[in-house]
Amino acid sequence: MSTATKHLDHLRSCIIREDLIRAKSHGFSDRQLANLWDSDEWVVRALRKELGVTPVYKTVDTCAAEFEAHTPYHYSTYEAETEAFRSDRRKIMILGGGPNRIGQGIEFDYCCVHASFALKEDGFETIMVNSNPETVSTDYDTSDKLYFEPLTAEDVLAIADFERPDGAIVQFGGQTPLNLAHDLERGGLRIVGTSPNSIDLAEDRKKFGTLIHELGIKQPENGTATSVEEAVSVAETIGYPVLVRPSYVLGGRAMAIVYDRDALVSYMADAIDASPERPILVDRYLQNAHEFDVDTVADSTAIVIGGIMQHIESAGVHSGDSACVLPPYAISDDNLETVKAHTHALARALGVVGLMNVQYAIQDGEVYIIEVNPRASRTVPFVSKAIGVPLAKVAARAMVGLTLEEQGFTKEVDIDHIAVKEAVLPFNKFPGVDTLLGPEMKSTGEVMGIDNDFGISFQKAQLGAGVRLPEEGTVFISVNDRDKPAVLDICARLSDLGFRLIATQGTQEHLASSGIPAERIFKIREGRPSILDEIKNQNISLMINTPAGEEARSDDHQIRRAALQYGVAYTTTLAGASAVVSAIESMVKEQTVRIRSLQEFHTAIAPAP
Repeated sequence: MSTATKHLDHLRSCIIREDLIRAKSHGFSDRQLANLWDSDEWVVRALRKELGVTPVYKTVDTCAAEFEAHTPYHYSTYEAETEAFRSDRRKIMILGGGPNRIGQGIEFDYCCVHASFALKEDGFETIMVNSNPETVSTDYDTSDKLYFEPLTAEDVLAIADFERPDGAIVQFGGQTPLNLAHDLERGGLRIVGTSPNSIDLAEDRKKFGTLIHELGIKQPENGTATSVEEAVSVAETIGYPVLVRPSYVLGGRAMAIVYDRDALVSYMADAIDASPERPILVDRYLQNAHEFDVDTVADSTAIVIGGIMQHIESAGVHSGDSACVLPPYAISDDNLETVKAHTHALARALGVVGLMNVQYAIQDGEVYIIEVNPRASRTVPFVSKAIGVPLAKVAARAMVGLTLEEQGFTKEVDIDHIAVKEAVLPFNKFPGVDTLLGPEMKSTGEVMGIDNDFGISFQKAQLGAGVRLPEEGTVFISVNDRDKPAVLDICARLSDLGFRLIATQGTQEHLASSGIPAERIFKIREGRPSILDEIKNQNISLMINTPAGEEARSDDHQIRRAALQYGVAYTTTLAGASAVVSAIESMVKEQTVRIRSLQEFHTAIAPAP
């Protein structure tokens, strides 16, 4: 007799139907009851169904009884009568992202909404399951039916038992529904698109490592750890610095770059708390690498790359915080072909049907894979708008059996314009928080700048994000030692544009030794007037400040916070600084910025009839 059967027999002997109804009506989930009864949630689920203890669905009348409501929405409760009506139409259930939070938000909701629109147009009854009122997917007229329910296996399966959909889409709501895929399949719900086994293959570090080894794709040296001792062993084998993060989490939560053993030991407690049931991932950190995002859509036979974006910031800054450029602006033809070939090979090997996102890093001409997500990514809305193809709609139709050829999307779109995505960061809402970017995502939105010139596109993106770049004035520069050689070109370009340069002692001496005129300014602790005084007196137009060491961290923090408070444009990466200078150069050259709609850009790239 199996353990599950023994547990079920035990519960049958001591739990009566009335007790179970009372527990469920008080809000206890199957998992909570299983924990209290020293059992398993699937056993509790089996007992509930055996005893006929299932939720009913009440209706919220969106017309307040004034008219017949054709778009009501529903919520579950444990009562006697259900008010929801089940039709005999073909149905697809779409799982949303649940509560919005940094790392999972409106981008995924965009994908869910587009999937619903596309499938409604194709004759399916669309059933949206989500619990967040601050989203478009939970607008009562987005889908045919809306269930305002938590994103848990128990709640989703209960809806599936009532509605009996032809399938469910888990790819579009981000990591939350993706994590449910195996449990939903175990509960009898058909997952359309990429299979849960393929999803797990991409998420499981060891399985995925084996796969890419077979495909001949390079990956930074890495390992997994479930304890401090294992993490230290892996890091010392790989060599510091290392990038450490929990698996199966959102937005780079609890992700960090650590440079020594002490920092790793202190990190591990938080990481284990963030993902207690999953291993911690430890990767060699690729310093000064360029990072790329690739969004792909596939059916059962064909694969088409939607877009390849290059991050402006170097690898190590979370993809959600980095400014990005489409098409990529600094990649060799050989590396570009390698990225495309790897992406096609991965999509085939994983059996992707729908969307897939791949992140690469290129260091010293070598292409490394960072991670693969067999789902919609936060970049899908940006790429879709940049190329004029609604990728989420295309993917949704592919997931229910319509081929890419039948949809007329058979090759990568070649665009003439340049689209720049910039992150919108909430630092001004959080007094005292440092504005440094890193592997943990901090942005809460994004904007697009689009033009035929990179500099103008970047400048438009900055304006959209609330940053006004200067065309004249004083630039303050303070960079760490490893950035000093690379900052020379940036400073020379600023000097040629007529900007006055001021710098802290080490940076100023390095600039002067290279023939670039710059004046010395005091650090905060060196005397007055200091750079902090100059910022407060609004004498600084632009600031370039890359993090130094522990000793300078306090001064740097105060300077960056002051720049934010007094509205000074600033950047904390040299890649970002170079893009800023390109934007200023284009502004000085063009003088005026042309405004064109997305439709005008798309018309320019549309094939002639």
